[in-house]
Amino acid sequence: MTYGPSSGQLVRPPEHHHDEPYVPVFTGARRDELDTILSRYPTKMAALLPALWMVQDTYGWVSEPAVEEVASVLDLTPAYVKGVLSFYTMYHQHPVGKHFVQVCTTTPCNVCGAEDVVKAFLEHTGCGELGVTSPDNRFTVIEVECLGACGFATPVMINNEFIESVTPERVARIVAEHD
Repeated sequence: MTYGPSSGQLVRPPEHHHDEPYVPVFTGARRDELDTILSRYPTKMAALLPALWMVQDTYGWVSEPAVEEVASVLDLTPAYVKGVLSFYTMYHQHPVGKHFVQVCTTTPCNVCGAEDVVKAFLEHTGCGELGVTSPDNRFTVIEVECLGACGFATPVMINNEFIESVTPERVARIVAEHD
């Protein structure tokens, strides 16, 4: 179970099955995939980021039991894995909606109206506030420092999809296209 960053509201999408026992990721074909990745690196530790990505790809986020599994298969401590996990913003440490929306709010994008784009996403997704998953578990909206597209303000990432030049007027259509 986890709570939204500032609301104290419980965020618990049903597809994450928190009440069920953790099912390991690195078995069968997924273990074979990890072994292939491991063969490309000089040490197991070097495969930490891809291993975390595999967990997130499977479950949508990286839970504490997943941290322990990754640590075990890579011969690392859970504390080390957690340190790396918490450093990178691309990894989710709590459940997020099916569509993870990142809106750039760095200075160039803010000058071009990024705050209004954020407000429009919060309104049209039903999230209400940043970092909180919508009641239908479809969306989580966050601000990010930079998406590296200052010439196309305001850029937005939805999962792995990059959308450039987003305006508040485009948001309703963008949201409707995602489910």
